[in-house]
Amino acid sequence: MLLKLKEFSETVNGKIIGDPDIEITGVSGVNDAKKGDITFTASSKFIKDIRGSNASCVIVGEPIDDIDITQLKVSNPYFAFARALEHFHPGPSFKPGISEKATVSDNAVTGTNVSIYPYCYISDNVSIGDETVVLPGVFIGANTKVGRRCIIHPNVVLREDVLVGDGVIIHSGTVLGSDGFGYVFENGIHYKIPQVGGVIIEDDVEIGSNVSIDRATLGSTVIGRGTKIDNLVQIAHNVKIGENSIVVAQVAIGGSTEIGSFVTIAGQVGIADHVNIDSGTIIGAQSGVTGRITKGAYSGSPAIPHKNWLRSQSLFAKLPDMNKRLKDLEKKLNKIEKGIQHDEHK
Repeated sequence: MLLKLKEFSETVNGKIIGDPDIEITGVSGVNDAKKGDITFTASSKFIKDIRGSNASCVIVGEPIDDIDITQLKVSNPYFAFARALEHFHPGPSFKPGISEKATVSDNAVTGTNVSIYPYCYISDNVSIGDETVVLPGVFIGANTKVGRRCIIHPNVVLREDVLVGDGVIIHSGTVLGSDGFGYVFENGIHYKIPQVGGVIIEDDVEIGSNVSIDRATLGSTVIGRGTKIDNLVQIAHNVKIGENSIVVAQVAIGGSTEIGSFVTIAGQVGIADHVNIDSGTIIGAQSGVTGRITKGAYSGSPAIPHKNWLRSQSLFAKLPDMNKRLKDLEKKLNKIEKGIQHDEHK
């Protein structure tokens, strides 16, 4: 599968520095590239690797001096590299049709060119949009609606009353619409509060593997358009996440939390219930978040502004030395005080 560099440069609005007639035959990392491959670099610290690379072309953000490799200058090297990967690795193709080994309710509605693979269970009043793929072992509960061009990977569970938009990707082992964790203590027991709401997943959301998104107690848990959720994330009942946010692995978000758009939540962050996080905020890894978070960058547990956290970490590393110096000062002060007391008693 050939890719002419001149044609590819037009698709990514790139500028060729070198030979425009190169034919690209593959995509590879800098150190593994061979003749015919296209690679990329997004940082000047990898320039020495580029100089030793066998690649035929390198995608760059800024031109690199003194290298013999043809360069493709673009505004976003990562994006151009992704487009090249799409060309050479288009992904699996899916055969439309409903497997005889799938169980599909008589009143479920499926669009055109839908693929439903063996051992899926499609419940009553389910709707599945055009060109959506439902891979083996998926359960879709009653009254759930799935949009067009979605990919539901093996062993996903979509419980009842879940709404999934268009172009959504859900990876294996994820559960949407599990009961929210709600109990009231009465007569010595934890009495279960019925969870009767739903889940809404808007268009172009991608959800990683083994994610749990709980249904709302009332109303809906909502994941906004274009948001991407990594593996092993827990999202509790009535949480609302805005558009184009990023939630990295092992994040846990407490109930009724509201998160704005274009928010980045790094790995292993814990967010308490009823938290409000403004759009455009960045939460650093392993932070603990409570209360109201205005737009900015935060780290630590409890989370504080990132710059303050950096200063705190610097001080923390110095505490043993500061403690030793403090004890030395205390000893000197004690000697001075004893000297003063001795003089007073003369």
